[in-house]
Amino acid sequence: MVVLNKIYTKTGDSGETALGNGIRVAKHSARVNAYGTVDEVNSTVGLARLQAEGDTDTALSRIQNDLFDLGADLCRPDMAKDAEAEYAPLRVTDTQVARLETEIDTMNAHLEPLRSFILPGGSALAAHLHLCRTVSRRAERLAVELSATEAVNPAAVKYLNRLSDWFFVASRMANDSGRADVLWVPGANR
Repeated sequence: MVVLNKIYTKTGDSGETALGNGIRVAKHSARVNAYGTVDEVNSTVGLARLQAEGDTDTALSRIQNDLFDLGADLCRPDMAKDAEAEYAPLRVTDTQVARLETEIDTMNAHLEPLRSFILPGGSALAAHLHLCRTVSRRAERLAVELSATEAVNPAAVKYLNRLSDWFFVASRMANDSGRADVLWVPGANR
């Protein structure tokens, strides 16, 4: 159980923060950038939920919880020492990735194949989901960059990759099952 009695601690005033294992690092470190951007994705999902209803809102709520799991995973760098930890670190699992894939396949079954690239927009929900998609792509790039130099749970990177796909397909569903998608017209304004 998390208990936050005091919101400001002043421990980060020198430009450092503590990771999940207690090690202090610069706030601009690759790891902090990765999990900080996951937090940003979560905030964009919160905005999307203002427009969502029913099953979409339920799925977005589940994704928000997964994103906290993902942030916890990324802020705990010492994967090789998981078994030695005082408590089992929270790690994203392949089951969470598979759930996204199943949901993508279910949504995509209702959509016509794409014959053009889509511009972000259409309905308010679709526009917000496109924002979620682009921020999750950035989080994925940062997690991949981090994995080039430090240990990163492979399921965490897979989750971010599938998540951006989930947002894309969900945005099409939010645009009247793709019928209201805003299509790119190459060279239209030359």
